[in-house]
Amino acid sequence: MSKATRHQRRNVLRVILVTELVIALLTGATVVFAYNKVDNRIDTGDDIVHQVAPPKKRALPTSALNILVLGTDTRSCAGCGIDHESGKGGSDLTILLHVAEGRKSAYGISIPRDTLVDRPACTAEDGTAVPAATSVMWNDALAVGGPACTAAQVEAVTGVYIDEYLVIDFAGFKDMVDAIHGVEVCLPAAVDDTEHNIHLDAGTQTLHGEDSLAYVRQRSSTPNSDIGRMRRQQAFIASMLSKVTSAGTLTNPTKVYNFAKAFAGSITTSPELSSVSKLYKLGLSLRGANLDKIRFVTAPTTDFPIDDPNWGRLQFTDAAPALWAKVKKDEPLGTLGKGAISGQNKSGSKAEAATNGLCS
Repeated sequence: MSKATRHQRRNVLRVILVTELVIALLTGATVVFAYNKVDNRIDTGDDIVHQVAPPKKRALPTSALNILVLGTDTRSCAGCGIDHESGKGGSDLTILLHVAEGRKSAYGISIPRDTLVDRPACTAEDGTAVPAATSVMWNDALAVGGPACTAAQVEAVTGVYIDEYLVIDFAGFKDMVDAIHGVEVCLPAAVDDTEHNIHLDAGTQTLHGEDSLAYVRQRSSTPNSDIGRMRRQQAFIASMLSKVTSAGTLTNPTKVYNFAKAFAGSITTSPELSSVSKLYKLGLSLRGANLDKIRFVTAPTTDFPIDDPNWGRLQFTDAAPALWAKVKKDEPLGTLGKGAISGQNKSGSKAEAATNGLCS
């Protein structure tokens, strides 16, 4: 193999998108002997019924791109009921991933599952009509209508055009973590949640399988509850990205293949991302991206007043439209990215790290 060919393959391997996430298949696309086994494991979802028009300038294949990354809270997979809760198939994780024009930088925006929004009418995966609804929880859209319905909700609420979506379940998440021999995290204090059978040590440690699920699922150990959990999810994804793109993983064919296989076997994607070849093409367009610099922020929300019927849920603040505008205009986060989590800063804001269950 020539030096140029080796360099090209390394570039392809380095081009990986999250969110829990696109990484595996982009990496798996280079494992030729496993192509069909990986490709046949991908499920295809419905087309998005768009609520907004696409941006006028679309300089494919390097145009700006918005990918909706969803994590489902279903507990139907073996070993996924780590918290003894049933799960209804809602979105336990929602990240709007914006890839900038030129595809050399990106940022992700997490949206709290308890945020109340107005959901547009859509069609469920079984063809059933899902009527529009007002003041419903953000994560309900995935449960009642599937990922295409959630994408439509994002567009209706934010005005941001969603190009593609990707959904991953708990089983694949566990297997992905185990395939790369664990992911390093740091907890400022031990977690001893007997109600949900979640027990984690304090300090820096490498989590595997069910412990990694416990880390990103539990929300009773921090005052910030869901917000704290989202920040830990962001930190975990950032750490996973660093691990997957490290030399120790990329030079190990077994790790690469097992990670890709686990990922492919537990995802549903929009039709345009529903094969290894399609994700491979996406990967080629992202070969200049630096994964350690992908920044993760949380959409600004606040509690409802205590005397409001919706108390206990969240609502977007007046600052949210400015964040959506950054995405629509394909602009960097600027000051809105203050305290962002990334591969280079896994604790985010030092002042809020401990409150969110992260080491400062």
